[in-house]
Amino acid sequence: MLKVDNLKKKFVRFIAKNKKQDFYADNGISFQVKDGEILGILGPNGAGKTTLLRMIAGILEPTSGSISFDGLNYKDNEIEIKKSIAYLSGNTKIYNYLSTYELLKMCGDIYGVEKGILEERIKSIAKRLEMNDFLYNRIENLSTGQTQRVNIARCLIHDPKYYILDEATSGLDIISSQIILDFIKEEKGRGKIILYSTHYMEEAENICDRVLMINKGEVIKEGTPDEVKKNTKTTNLRDAFFKLIGGAHE
Repeated sequence: MLKVDNLKKKFVRFIAKNKKQDFYADNGISFQVKDGEILGILGPNGAGKTTLLRMIAGILEPTSGSISFDGLNYKDNEIEIKKSIAYLSGNTKIYNYLSTYELLKMCGDIYGVEKGILEERIKSIAKRLEMNDFLYNRIENLSTGQTQRVNIARCLIHDPKYYILDEATSGLDIISSQIILDFIKEEKGRGKIILYSTHYMEEAENICDRVLMINKGEVIKEGTPDEVKKNTKTTNLRDAFFKLIGGAHE
């Protein structure tokens, strides 16, 4: 189980020349995710989604609050936790001069995956993500959708328990998006914990067990998609979100 308790992250911004102001990108966020569950993190650009996921992934240090992975915390178990995490963002950069196979092999070596197991994993992942046609092509020659599938693949190579996916399908064509969404559903079936951040409300409604709606760094609603729609008397998550913030111009 993943537990996030009262998580806050404070930054400083300039509001005028030589004048600074503290602000919270995330302010008191709490939730839990069980094994085999997909939690959608929903909100507009600037809501605090990426900052939240980077704290959970151990990239940013929280100003306050706590994060635990099956009872383990970063302070005492950082290496163990990071070995069990896959973190992906929509703009993750990878080595263009490598082939897909070379990148996956390099990532497997970094995580200490045994040679025989690594080759089988690469073969299995290539099949699952439909990458056999470009497995030995240089990444610089791949399409945007193919490159994002490679990004997903390098997250899979060490068989992580926790997936932290930030705008994983942003800007992708319908085929690549569906391949990634099908993969996410398969990993849920394997008991993995998946945090899925997106601004595509319809996408979240289709794959998420629960959603956490965030606006201006704070949680404005949590529940299953059906619960959120019922409580807001709407028929879809997009309308529910706008109703919660008081309209599109809030």
